[in-house]
Amino acid sequence: MQFKIDTKEKIVLLRLEEETLDAKMSDTFVSSAAAISELEEKNLILDLRSLQSADDAGLKAIFTVYMRQYDRGLSAAVTGLNSTLTQNLSAAYPEMLNIVPTESEATDMVMMEDLERELNLDDE
Repeated sequence: MQFKIDTKEKIVLLRLEEETLDAKMSDTFVSSAAAISELEEKNLILDLRSLQSADDAGLKAIFTVYMRQYDRGLSAAVTGLNSTLTQNLSAAYPEMLNIVPTESEATDMVMMEDLERELNLDDE
């Protein structure tokens, strides 16, 4: 499985460089993302611009990696999906709210959520 990782101050950008995410590759994708130690403390932007198709297992893998960040109290956003994948992912997982067209919007979204968490912690 091919992907690139770019680590920034509060964000890990994970860019999948595969055209297809199917049942054969989905477990590898989830386990590869889980092995990125920086994701235990940083927000995730999942850049899927190279992805052209994903079956149900592939969509579930994307959702699993996405939700793992929220389970940690962090944020995630998905960017770069083509319109078909955006529709399929949104239909299969309507609770997955942070699907945006560009990396810049994804960065803004996760940073805004991060700021909201900090402000809420300060209020307590």
